[in-house]
Amino acid sequence: MSAHRHAPLNVWDYERFFEQTLDAGAFGYFAGGADDELTLRDNVAAFRRWRLRPRMLVDVSAASIDTTVLGTAVSMPLLVAPTAFQRMAHPDGEQATARAAAAAGTVMTLSTIATSTPAEVAAAAPGAPRWFQLYWFKDEGVTRALVDQAVAADFRAIVLTVDAPGTLGRRERDLRTGFTVEAPIPAFEAATGRPSGATPAEVFALVESCLTWRDLERLRGVSDLPLLVKGVLTREDARLAVDAGVDGIIVSNHAGRQLDTVLAGIDALPEVVDEVGGEVEVFVDGGVRRGTDVLKALALGARAALIGRPVLWGLAAAGEDGVRDVLEMLRREIALGMQLLGCAGCGAITRAHVQRGPEPER
Repeated sequence: MSAHRHAPLNVWDYERFFEQTLDAGAFGYFAGGADDELTLRDNVAAFRRWRLRPRMLVDVSAASIDTTVLGTAVSMPLLVAPTAFQRMAHPDGEQATARAAAAAGTVMTLSTIATSTPAEVAAAAPGAPRWFQLYWFKDEGVTRALVDQAVAADFRAIVLTVDAPGTLGRRERDLRTGFTVEAPIPAFEAATGRPSGATPAEVFALVESCLTWRDLERLRGVSDLPLLVKGVLTREDARLAVDAGVDGIIVSNHAGRQLDTVLAGIDALPEVVDEVGGEVEVFVDGGVRRGTDVLKALALGARAALIGRPVLWGLAAAGEDGVRDVLEMLRREIALGMQLLGCAGCGAITRAHVQRGPEPER
């Protein structure tokens, strides 16, 4: 695709290709959100409500976007979020994404309901930094086995998703198309003993619905890996997470796919950072489409941002090369934006570099 005279210039170009390439069921699953999809759209729109405040005559001749996340060096403050069923987008699936993230020098987060195993992903990109996103299954033996696989494959952190307590948001696009996952889902097969062909609701029905903050201690006992919780949107839950001993928080609304009309991640970020930002690292996902979005996240206190759908768009278009192109596009935008903002590094970006602006035109 990159050789074409109309090669993609930004991630939106990849999105258009994505819609034209996938069948209606797979496209609806990846692109859709819950109910009226208000939060889905607001995740993107919310970034436009925040405006950058650049400073002039700052020496940015040696500006760098390198940073660290949980002590791991990464080439930019942008990580790959967990997205399920990647072989529905491209036959190489998560293994292609892992290779691309490794080449970009950043962290890939593997979904529990991936279509590749942790060992396969580790073999695709040996030595690369990666996190494992965990759903806590009703069958705790399956949960422990998944964590053991991640540990054995040298994953560096566990990311517990807490906004899907055994139930799926009402995703009407999936209901209209009757979408089922035909690709293999190793975790689903381990939990049920049946092959793929499940609906997303059947997969999520395997997730435990009675977990509380007190149960994090049990998860702590499963491995020594750092633990992050993903799905926090309020200062109250951020405080409970820190008190429970987590190492990081990902401010997230599950890409608008669970409870509709909740806050966009970037709008929820400031209160979480104000509550706990000095105690643990805070991250944000949902709606990142430009390098300037990442800069806004940093200004509001995030250590880094994560992207999901744009990675899938690149994956569907050109496999590993497409994902790498998406990550490199965003890297260039972050680097350029940082210089124009008047910052020489990620640590120089502060709340003073952003302000709330008017509502964007629709």
